[in-house]
Amino acid sequence: METLTFRFENGNRRNTAQPQLVGVVGSGNLEVLIEPAALNGACEIEIKTAAVGFGAIWQAVMNDFHARWPLADTRISINDMGATPAVVSLRLDQAAESALEGQS
Repeated sequence: METLTFRFENGNRRNTAQPQLVGVVGSGNLEVLIEPAALNGACEIEIKTAAVGFGAIWQAVMNDFHARWPLADTRISINDMGATPAVVSLRLDQAAESALEGQS
């Protein structure tokens, strides 16, 4: 297992929702937990993955996610069992939409 941590500063979409969980850890999939956290406007993402050595790909996927969803005061935890980048992006989008639903 490998643990990767990313932090993005100066988000402008504050998450105030209850924690949300999307996806299921299983063969080739992942789960995403998104929750509010006092991070001075930042978004922190921790990834625990069985696919060791793909840090650059994870960085690219997280950069793309942050460009779409500039979250603030949000902690995201990802448990991965080898999901493709497309599945990771889909689950992250689902989590962000779920967390921000009904917020202006």
